[in-house]
Amino acid sequence: MKDEIRLYGMRENNLKNIDMTLPKNEIVVFTGLSGSGKSSVVFDTIAKESKRQLTKDFSSYERRHMTLYRRPDVDKIENLSTAVVVRQRAIHSSSRSDIASYMDIGPMMRLLFSRIAEPKIQEASDLSKYSRYGTCPTCDGNGLEIEVDLEKLVDFDKSLRDYAVQFAPLSPSQWQGRWMMTCGLFDPDLPIKDYPKEDYDLFIYGPADGGVVLAPFHTKNGDHKSWWDGLIPRFERLYVKRDISNLKSVSKEDVLAFCHYARCGTCKGTGLHPKVLESKINGLNIADIYNLEMEELLEFLESIEGDYGKTLARQMIPTVKQLMAMGLGYLNLNRQVSTLSGGEAQRLKIASKLGSTLNNLCYIFDEPSAGLHPEEVQKIGTIFKALRDRHNTVLIVEHDDQIIEMADWIVEMGPGSGRHGGEVVFQGKPEALEDREKRSAGEFKLPEEKSFEGFYEVSHVKKNNLKDISVKIPKNSLTGICGVSGSGKSSLIDAIYERYDQAIMIDQKEIGQSERSNLATYMGVMDKIRDLFAKENKVDKGLFSFNSKGACPTCRGKGFVEPDVAYSDPVKIICEDCGGGRYSKEARNYTYGGRSIVDVLHMTAEEAKDLFDDDMIRKRLSLLEEVGLSYLSLGQATSTLSGGELQRLKLAHRLRRRGELYIFDEPTRGLHTADVQNFLALLQNLVENENTVVVIEHDMEVLRHADYILELGPGAGKEGGNIIFDGNLRDFLNEDTKTSYYLKKALNVKKDG
Repeated sequence: MKDEIRLYGMRENNLKNIDMTLPKNEIVVFTGLSGSGKSSVVFDTIAKESKRQLTKDFSSYERRHMTLYRRPDVDKIENLSTAVVVRQRAIHSSSRSDIASYMDIGPMMRLLFSRIAEPKIQEASDLSKYSRYGTCPTCDGNGLEIEVDLEKLVDFDKSLRDYAVQFAPLSPSQWQGRWMMTCGLFDPDLPIKDYPKEDYDLFIYGPADGGVVLAPFHTKNGDHKSWWDGLIPRFERLYVKRDISNLKSVSKEDVLAFCHYARCGTCKGTGLHPKVLESKINGLNIADIYNLEMEELLEFLESIEGDYGKTLARQMIPTVKQLMAMGLGYLNLNRQVSTLSGGEAQRLKIASKLGSTLNNLCYIFDEPSAGLHPEEVQKIGTIFKALRDRHNTVLIVEHDDQIIEMADWIVEMGPGSGRHGGEVVFQGKPEALEDREKRSAGEFKLPEEKSFEGFYEVSHVKKNNLKDISVKIPKNSLTGICGVSGSGKSSLIDAIYERYDQAIMIDQKEIGQSERSNLATYMGVMDKIRDLFAKENKVDKGLFSFNSKGACPTCRGKGFVEPDVAYSDPVKIICEDCGGGRYSKEARNYTYGGRSIVDVLHMTAEEAKDLFDDDMIRKRLSLLEEVGLSYLSLGQATSTLSGGELQRLKLAHRLRRRGELYIFDEPTRGLHTADVQNFLALLQNLVENENTVVVIEHDMEVLRHADYILELGPGAGKEGGNIIFDGNLRDFLNEDTKTSYYLKKALNVKKDG
């Protein structure tokens, strides 16, 4: 009997009671329009049931400390394997999250140093900058010191009486400011810049010997002895080097507004105690190791001698090799996860899941090509084939043609999105798939060269790996920024965004997702809808909120109840009183345009636009139509949306603001070919309305529509950070860069074509 995963009667989200048979030990790619039901099959049914059954076998004590999974809405699943899931979601990180901690190399590296480094540090935990012993005494492990920004603190063109000191507690309106003017040491009416050097130094820095001088404080009750120590020493003593949380007059943010961060001189920015930095292996301390690129780190680990050291090193070497195999060899252990680009983060997540030597697993990937250059997609393709060849099943939700061409089996969901999807359009071998949408290279014609009038400019950008670059973005045009992951694209658009106030950034950050957050609330129309219902029926608007007075008393506005049975799987049962509508009987009795509030939330954005005459509601629902989401219902929870739908919803939300410069960071992530065409129409419409659009993209279809192209590289990390091309599409196709190669391949054009 052939080894297969068999699924019967799947009904999660928009799935229409479908059956499916999937081959094991093969690469299976799920494709189809965004919202067609791919994630509902793969993640909400297969992955969820695998995790539920796995956790079910743990003891009651263990299950108490684990996430418990609800049984998916499916009749039966047979021959399911243990699932390893890599979702298309941002890595949740903190200021402490670096590559070392994320990949679990950090603890092992500290153990290695505690055992073989000289001079010895006995405890591995003492090598951490977050330990009491290991932290730098000056900067408390931050690697940075807070320094007073004198240019912000003092306006040198003003006198003390004219508020030369900008910090409110030290200004003339407060006693310390009045004291400075009346103590007799300083001329209150002379601009600070005109002070004699001796007076200037005394005012700013205090006495030369670091002591204090007598400066009487005059009050109506007589003179009081006070001592002047200098403006900067006083500011640091009173507001920087003490706990100000209990002060009513000033906040931490107020203080930091007059400061800047500088590298700590004691630990040289490492955050580690000097004694930790003295402990070395082969002349390198642990901070030096953390700054090595992966290739250098591998050489260091392979050079370790001694049985104990070699044993520990061998445990880290496979992880380092995994990162190198994913094309991340230019990263170092010290790199903060929050600073990674979308493509880097995606590959890091994949690398973290590849350390297991177990087989007969089911690896599940959500849009693994997201954020990756076509060259990098080929690399991860070899990873998928290696997983398959080790007798694992690989399930991939994907739109990228390169990944689809690697598949052993294809499942296409559709035919449409939302309520128009949820069915199997095709499943079988790739060679049997007919009429699959392909981009027509034969119809491609070079566009006419566009003349530009005016530019957005940024100069001498050195952020992250950018090497002092300067760029010009032509106004009223579509500019595509491309290059391999880690080449500096995100750093460049951050610099553009920071430079221009009128810029609107649509980035890759996740939106808030919960069962109580729906389409209407996210688009900001729910309040207005409640107002219209309240005005029409002359009642309190709170009645039309399922988080307030209008909530069903039985389910408290959730639409379902969850019986609390100790240690059992979570179960959701549709509330009998509200029928899943979330509202109380009283709220459901009131109508607007013949529709109850429940009816309105069940309507699609397209249907609701015809119901309401309000301009604001219609305008915002039209934005959903522009990004291809008019099929979604107003009450659909954001937690149920696919990755592609979430991306477009975020876009629609940001388009509520009107600007002149729109910056998109990989906006086609999670979008089907047909959705990309709709998105391109939206971008062209923005340009036609005299806006400037800047897009970071790996999608060749988007790049071929660009008026102007910037490519960064030539490589990633240290090998990137340069502008290797800037110009129009015609000239770009005559270049030999990594991106132009794939663009010419996609368009089937020849050099000088």
